[in-house]
This record gives sequence, structure tokens and C-alpha cells, in this order.
Amino acid sequence: MMANLRGPWTLFKKELLRFWRVSFQTVAAPVMTALLYLLVFSHVLEGRVQVHGVSYTTFLIPGLIMMSVLQNAFANSSSSLIQSKVMGNLVFVLLTPISYLQFFLAFLAASVIRGLVVGLGIYLVAILFVDLPITYPWLILAFAITGSALLGAFGIVAGIWADKFDQMAAFQNFIIMPLSFLSGVFYSIHSLPPFWQTVSHFNPFFYMIDGFRYGFFGTGDISPAISLSVVAGSFFVLSWLTLKMLKSGYKLRG
Repeated sequence: MMANLRGPWTLFKKELLRFWRVSFQTVAAPVMTALLYLLVFSHVLEGRVQVHGVSYTTFLIPGLIMMSVLQNAFANSSSSLIQSKVMGNLVFVLLTPISYLQFFLAFLAASVIRGLVVGLGIYLVAILFVDLPITYPWLILAFAITGSALLGAFGIVAGIWADKFDQMAAFQNFIIMPLSFLSGVFYSIHSLPPFWQTVSHFNPFFYMIDGFRYGFFGTGDISPAISLSVVAGSFFVLSWLTLKMLKSGYKLRG
């Protein structure tokens, strides 16, 4: 049993060390970016806008935390795979006696941990300036883990499909970033016209952001049960697709 787990455990540790050795770039930089968003938006809108009964700055922090968690979970798995493909060292991983499921779980776990580390970093710095309530800690943890797992799986799909760094950048610039910014990070969707409220419900990022925020304030734009069901369902569907791609060797094995 231990011998069978040694391979995926080693791959998992390799993925952890890959981002931790450049933590100034992979952890500190996202934390700084989120804090800059917080400083700029809170300076402009604090005292003018109140959402869900809390100040705008307090409302903004959970959204920024979750947005950073999701973006970094995606970046971890996608960047690792595309770098390995471009540098030609992915073959050494594929030649090892690691099953496609173990390969998937190792990459996924590392992505979740990177997302959580970045999110925790933003939270610890933010609470130095703002008194942030926590109503349902289990909801916060549930959405952080399922959300980062979903984006970690999507990062694996993107890393498998992409052959060049510019193709990977297209995922980040035209899918991840727009969906993040239009998910209610900076606003409540109830402030939108009815048409755009409806459109927002087709954005999976909205459910992750709103459910995560619900854990802090005990209120949101939609029931957390619905949000968690959507996120968990999306994760299982995407995981099934990812495992199918890994099993078939699509764009991985000659």
C-alpha cells in the first residue's frame, strides 16, 4: 500500500515545492495584488456604498479572497503542465508507475493548497485593518476547497489542451479573468438590471464567490445550499472530463 502511494506522494510534494520555492511570486504577489484592489476600491467607495448590511470594504474582502483562491488554484496546475510540456520533461512523469487517477489527485491537491495559502495570506493581512465577522466557518472552508478543486481541475484541462504559453494565457485572459470580475466580487448582483442578474446565474464563479461570502456574513444573493450544489456538481463533471482526458493520453502521449 505504502509503495503504491509513494509515486503520487512524491509528485504531490514536487508540485508543492514548485510553487513554494518561488513563493515571492506565487504567494506574496497575489496577496499584494488583492490588497491593492482593496485599497483602491475601498478608498473610492467606502462610506458611499453598503451591501448586505456591512461596509463596502468589509463586503469586498471575502470576494477578493475567493477570487485569488480560484485564480491561483487554476494557475498552479495549468502552469505546471504547460511548463513540463514545453520543456519536454513531462515524459519522465508519464513513464512512472502512477495511474491517471493518482496523477490527477496529486496535481489537484497541490492546486487546492496553493489557493488556500494565498487566501489565508490575504485574510491575515486584511483583518489587521478591518473587523471581518465569520458566521459559518464550515461554509467558508467548504467553498474554498471545492472552488479551488474545481479550478485546479480546469487548470489540468487547460494544461493538457494548450501547447504554447500564449494558448494558456488565452484561458487566463478570456475565461478566468472575465468570469472572476463578473461574478459579484465587487458588487451584489441585486444591483444589476434584471437581464444581467439572470446572466450572472450562468456564471459558476458567482456561486463560489457568493457562497464563500455567505460564510462570513450569513447573507448573500442566493441560498448557500444551491451554490454549494452547483459548485460540487460542476467539480464532479469537470473531474470526470479531466480523468477521461488523462486516461486517453490526449495530447500527453505521442
